[in-house]
Amino acid sequence: MAPVIIFMVIVAPIWLVLHYRSKGQVSQGLSEEEYIQLSDLSETADKMADRIKTLEAILDVETPDWRNKL
Repeated sequence: MAPVIIFMVIVAPIWLVLHYRSKGQVSQGLSEEEYIQLSDLSETADKMADRIKTLEAILDVETPDWRNKL
């Protein structure tokens, strides 16, 4: 019985406070810094996709069966 009382008096209130504090932070959305970082990452991913397409096109011309070697 004592562990249940200790849990209800000490652990449960702390757990609830931390839970709802984290829920509040999530519902606020992205901060300005996070939005800028996300935009930069998206731009980098687009550049990398273009580079991959270019490299695949070069490989297709120089070594047509390179995909079958994998």
